[in-house]
Amino acid sequence: MAQNIYDNPDFFAGYSQLPRQVRGLDDAPEWPEIRAMLPDLVGKRVVDLGCGFGWASRWMRKQGAASVLGLDLSRNMIERAKADTADAGISYCIADLDSLELPAGSFDLAYSALAFHYVQDFSRLTQVIRKALISGGHLIFTIEHPIFMAAANPHWISDEEGRKTWPVNQYSLEGERRTDWFAKGVLKYHRTLGTTLNTLIDGGFQILRIKEFAPTSKQIQQMPELAEELERPMMLLVSAST
Repeated sequence: MAQNIYDNPDFFAGYSQLPRQVRGLDDAPEWPEIRAMLPDLVGKRVVDLGCGFGWASRWMRKQGAASVLGLDLSRNMIERAKADTADAGISYCIADLDSLELPAGSFDLAYSALAFHYVQDFSRLTQVIRKALISGGHLIFTIEHPIFMAAANPHWISDEEGRKTWPVNQYSLEGERRTDWFAKGVLKYHRTLGTTLNTLIDGGFQILRIKEFAPTSKQIQQMPELAEELERPMMLLVSAST
């Protein structure tokens, strides 16, 4: 079973105060890029893997999705999502993505935001998703970029001339990485970019688009702290189809 850090009271309290959790998708700088990757949602059956508070699930229904199944390991997340949702077309369930099973051919779109880097066996999950999608179905997901992930506890360092740089630690060494983020010892799984993409290809997906997210100048003007994201990619966005 995956580490259920989101039900840790200290972690959940800190996470709940993130702007994107307080104000929703429009406060997620990468959201415009994700939105551009999504197919037409009218009449589509969607599974939201790692649905969190249900922001994306509710948005997809507003775009015409026929149904959305939101899955998350955290009871805190699912309870909050249910409390914030008044839509019979959306259902939420607790589920561990490391042991997930889904009915074959039951979805048109599988979506996931910043959840797959918590999954130990990405190959297994990819196969489960592939079987659950119809022919011509889509998988759209975001993860922490492998370069960002490779810094287990990322922090700025300075070179001999005082220039700030970002350390990348043992990038080619895949597996468990632990970081301190709202709580100590948060467990994630590092995979190189090549492993991530090849796992999708080996699982029967056609990769449609890759985006290594960087903020726009307008976004930096509005949120100056985003300038840091120009130094190294923090997030990887992937669009694939069956």
